[in-house]
Amino acid sequence: MLQNNPQLAQIRKAVTSRVVGELESLADKEPENFGKIWDAFGPVIKEGIYEDYERREKLLALSRFTTTSGENRSLKQYIADLKPNQTEVYFLVGDSIERLKSNPRLESAAARGIEVLLLTDPVDAFWTSAPLDFEGKPLKSLSQGDLNFELIPLLDEHAKDEPPSSADDATTIATIKSGLGDRVSDVRASTRLTTSASCLVAASHGPDRELERLLSRQNGGTRTKPILEINLRHPLVAAIAKAEAGSATSDDLSLLLLEQAQILDGELPEDPAAFAARLNRLVLQAIS
Repeated sequence: MLQNNPQLAQIRKAVTSRVVGELESLADKEPENFGKIWDAFGPVIKEGIYEDYERREKLLALSRFTTTSGENRSLKQYIADLKPNQTEVYFLVGDSIERLKSNPRLESAAARGIEVLLLTDPVDAFWTSAPLDFEGKPLKSLSQGDLNFELIPLLDEHAKDEPPSSADDATTIATIKSGLGDRVSDVRASTRLTTSASCLVAASHGPDRELERLLSRQNGGTRTKPILEINLRHPLVAAIAKAEAGSATSDDLSLLLLEQAQILDGELPEDPAAFAARLNRLVLQAIS
């Protein structure tokens, strides 16, 4: 077929290389004009990150991002501003910058001044699903897999000794697991959260939650059960630890942890009517 013609393949390769070279030159010499091209064709360039392995490094270098530190940031700028002991480039994918900026998964990174790429183009969920690195630094989603920020120092205003947990952590997690049943794949202590009570994350070996959400919308397929991460020092979690395991109160509070994490993720609880009734019940119980 014509599209498999070797001569056309050579022409396509030469034209693509020429275009990428011109974009590199423009980005270096005329950043304002390159910015206009990026605003118009950024999603197309990011498609190339996913599809064109040969030019992936060049296309990543050309890409510009809104981050927690500013707009139109390049990965070279990101790498230059890495925090001590930071070895990865972190990102979050979502449907709006405003929602991402208030996402609880940012809390631990923000407490350390770690810059995070905030990705809102539909194509972002796809190109970030490939194993990527830039200048030897892997790209890592804050909504997927395990995180360990322990070696990255806290900012001065956050550099306080954390109060010890007042409850047996394993027992608290077991109580929440029992209350949630098969609604989640696991419950575990979070290293992402500092002030929020809970968040939902995907497993390391599976798709990012935003990619899975998009695929589910397009194909109507079922989604894998998420992992619920909890902040063991949050008052809501402490209240579960104090409640009798298996009681209506502990089950209600456990479900509230899941449902508020779903809402913060831009999703509705599985049963909105039951969520409203549960929330009213807990509020009335607290003020009676």
